[in-house]
Amino acid sequence: MNTDPRVDDYIEKSAPFARPILRRIRDVVHVGCPEVEDTMKWSFPHFMHHGILCSMASFKAHCAFGFWKEQLMTGTTGPQKFSKVTSLKDLPSRAAFLRLVREAVRLNEDGVEPPPRTKPERPRSVRAPADLLSALNNNPRARAAYDEMSPSHKREYIEWITEAKRDETRKRRVSAAVEWMAEGRIRSWKYVR
Repeated sequence: MNTDPRVDDYIEKSAPFARPILRRIRDVVHVGCPEVEDTMKWSFPHFMHHGILCSMASFKAHCAFGFWKEQLMTGTTGPQKFSKVTSLKDLPSRAAFLRLVREAVRLNEDGVEPPPRTKPERPRSVRAPADLLSALNNNPRARAAYDEMSPSHKREYIEWITEAKRDETRKRRVSAAVEWMAEGRIRSWKYVR
């Protein structure tokens, strides 16, 4: 077995409920693909065989496991991704799990590439609501700052204002936005260091 001691450490440092889950996952992956290698990537365990095969992680109240090319897998036993595993019962049977691992191995060995990820369409331009434009026209300093803002910073203000459910809230947000813009601040200025 090609194991990495860092994965052993990761398992031992995990919550007591997670240890048997992580051990089972690791065991089944190694049985399903004896050539697989453990490694740590992005601070959690990954299994490598002709590229990334799958990965697992533990959190406070659950574990997660996923195949790298899950969207291409047929998975004869149900879901191929296990994002909220809280006990061994949440994992598929050993035989079903082995079939999934072997399918993932076949995809990697055949060099099958996952389809490219597509970004959701976001409108390039943003259109300010009338109440914001009116308030900006009454404050030349805020208007100048708004005109100089990037589309993403404008969008942050516009979404914040238009998402208000009550009219009073919207008015308060417009007022605050104009005040902040006059000071040259972006919407998330409180979080910028």
